[in-house]
Amino acid sequence: MFTQLRPAAVMLALMTLLTGALYPLLVTGASLLLFPHQARGSLVVEEGRAVASELIGQCFSDPRVFWGRPSATTPNGCNAASSNASNLGPTNPALVDAVKARVRALREADPGNAAPIPIDLVTTSASGLDPHVSPAAALFQVPRVARLNLLEEARVRALVLAAVEPRTFGLLGEPRVNVVLLNRALQRLAHPPAHAGTNMRQ
Repeated sequence: MFTQLRPAAVMLALMTLLTGALYPLLVTGASLLLFPHQARGSLVVEEGRAVASELIGQCFSDPRVFWGRPSATTPNGCNAASSNASNLGPTNPALVDAVKARVRALREADPGNAAPIPIDLVTTSASGLDPHVSPAAALFQVPRVARLNLLEEARVRALVLAAVEPRTFGLLGEPRVNVVLLNRALQRLAHPPAHAGTNMRQ
């Protein structure tokens, strides 16, 4: 019996050391060396202070800035500690009511905009933390953002188009706009540089 336990214990200790310590340290060290920005959480740093992450959506409600996708995380939206979806099916009345309420909020925020509302502005993502919207969703908001910031629509539209990220490797996914980064760029455009570090999350 002991002749069988000894090699088993040695193998357990060896594999624990290899897969539980050495391998994670090797992967972490390689990622910090090759991809330091991503390995540290893709943080957005301004004036020496982390103000956001490129990977985590924020719940913007200030009508002066671009809004991202709605979030169904609990207990509040955009809760990075509780990634989840609403799990409401397309025939669920609660989903219909939620979409109607989001459509109403968008129309009330910009009464003069009669353009069709892109679907990603009224439906949640699977994670509830998606920082991206479609280019159409960002462009839909240009008139409101430009008007409330006293900026020309052409300048705000150009800001959005410059923020469009292409398909990954030219093949995967769809073109998208990171709302977190877009709002930081908007802040630099609309306000003096001295105020660029102000958090626009409302």
